[in-house]
Amino acid sequence: MGERVGAVKKAFVTGITGQDGSYLAELLLVKGYEVHGLIRRASTFNTSRIDHLYVDPHEAEARLFLHYGDLTDGSRLVTLLKRIHPDEVYHLGAQSHVRVSFDEPEYTGDTTGLATVRLLEAIRDAEVNPRFYQASSSEMFGAAPPPQDEETPFHPRSPYGAAKVYACWITRNYREAYGMFAVNGILFNHESPRRGETFVTRKITRAAARIAAGQQETLWLGNLDAVRDWGYAPEYVDAMWRMLQADQPTDYVVATGVPCSVRQFLTHAFEHVSLDWEEYVRFDERYVRPSEVEALVGDPSKAARKLGWKAQVHAPELARLMVESDAEALRASNPSHPA
Repeated sequence: MGERVGAVKKAFVTGITGQDGSYLAELLLVKGYEVHGLIRRASTFNTSRIDHLYVDPHEAEARLFLHYGDLTDGSRLVTLLKRIHPDEVYHLGAQSHVRVSFDEPEYTGDTTGLATVRLLEAIRDAEVNPRFYQASSSEMFGAAPPPQDEETPFHPRSPYGAAKVYACWITRNYREAYGMFAVNGILFNHESPRRGETFVTRKITRAAARIAAGQQETLWLGNLDAVRDWGYAPEYVDAMWRMLQADQPTDYVVATGVPCSVRQFLTHAFEHVSLDWEEYVRFDERYVRPSEVEALVGDPSKAARKLGWKAQVHAPELARLMVESDAEALRASNPSHPA
């Protein structure tokens, strides 16, 4: 797909209010894009991660536009795509919490799996020809032994992982069947201060800051021996963008390549506030998955070779910067209390 000479490139982003969506919107705006995001209608606003980017659409300098819609509503997706006519589509929206997917498997299958084919069909029905990015996940590998790369067979161990496998394969199918420029970014765990508070890394860093400030006494966690490959979300959205600038569409693993257990992440986080995590952490079986994934560690050599991408931030530094951000938030909310 050739660039339109002199025209501002347009991107359509699902999941724009999430961690990755907010960092991606920032990146695209810096690169001069006009960014359109899909948000669900609700009685309360859920745009806190992108409020700092928003400019009144009546203003001439506005380049971020939000549209109400839902990934379960294919006709609305067609309408928006016809209106926006994007050059690039980044599909990040999903029910993305692995443990929750065991409680809501049908909803997860609908929003995480079937939503992808709805969006791909909407692109075809709208007769637009954008480059398409599908947010795939390391959870697709599940029980497959590490290190995992683009050729590793999938063996998902959760409804979320299974739904992501469907989304990944349907993206590949549309690439092969219809010649679409469609890619899967198989991203391993990536975190930041904008990570949701129910995800284990943010739960840990927030607790470390709150315990140090005397605002929390106990942190309840599940499996501490699970090994993950944790990177920094702003770096990972750069990899997404690079995938859609490549000459040919293909799939990429995005990871640090460095293993880190939950126990080790706890150590990094609590050491930053000079505390021993073992004095505060307690086990709660409710946080254990019915089928566990023991180890996910990616091999990102293809992304390094073809995209020139390499992770710079690894788990120890990631834990420290997240704890510091949570501590700073506590200080801002209560200036008289030394967090």
